[in-house]
Amino acid sequence: MGAVGASKTAGEDGVIRLTADDIDRVAVLGAHCDDIAIGAGATLLTLCRARPGLRVDALVLSGGGTPREDEERAALAAFCEGAELELTVHKLPDGRLPVHWEEAKDAVEQLRGRTDPDLVIAPRVDDAHQDHRGLAELVPTAFRDHLTIGYEIVKWDGDLGTPSLYQPLADSIAEAKARLLRQHYPSQRHRGWFDDEAFLGLARIRGIECGTRYAEGFYTRKLTLNLEG
Repeated sequence: MGAVGASKTAGEDGVIRLTADDIDRVAVLGAHCDDIAIGAGATLLTLCRARPGLRVDALVLSGGGTPREDEERAALAAFCEGAELELTVHKLPDGRLPVHWEEAKDAVEQLRGRTDPDLVIAPRVDDAHQDHRGLAELVPTAFRDHLTIGYEIVKWDGDLGTPSLYQPLADSIAEAKARLLRQHYPSQRHRGWFDDEAFLGLARIRGIECGTRYAEGFYTRKLTLNLEG
């Protein structure tokens, strides 16, 4: 649970807008290489461009020691341009997180041990993929007093929901996200869902929902407002 300050109560469209006043450090977590970029790449681009020198501590549970790790390092360096990025990629087998629970828990605790972030970005708790969902369940056991938002990943399971938080995106940011995904993850280009139409289509829908052209949607279980200031 974390606190954010309100920039104003509501706009003409009735949407309450919140802003994190002092985001100096962010922790981002993914079960697989490309999860972070797909779920929150445009938000990272937006934030890192607005806050040069931002510290980003990233954890990915699988893909370590493979070409997928090389893809992830290049991709996150691009999405976190201008930031101080530290990325750790572990070697848990894809699709097997539930039976590697202790290793995953240790990895999350190690991340917590080296960072006290203002914002945590991770998978959402009701994601249909067992690896995503398992990681989402672990995050609050280590980051107990932190503002945590869960990203969404479009997939075959059809598990998209109704986000509770939105990050509006400039057209150039939304288009850059699609381009960088295509550029930095060649191993995924053969997948039927890995294309600009899917990424921009979801961003367009989330944009409609929050009164802008493009947006990324997020989910949160608990949020404390700080309205004193």
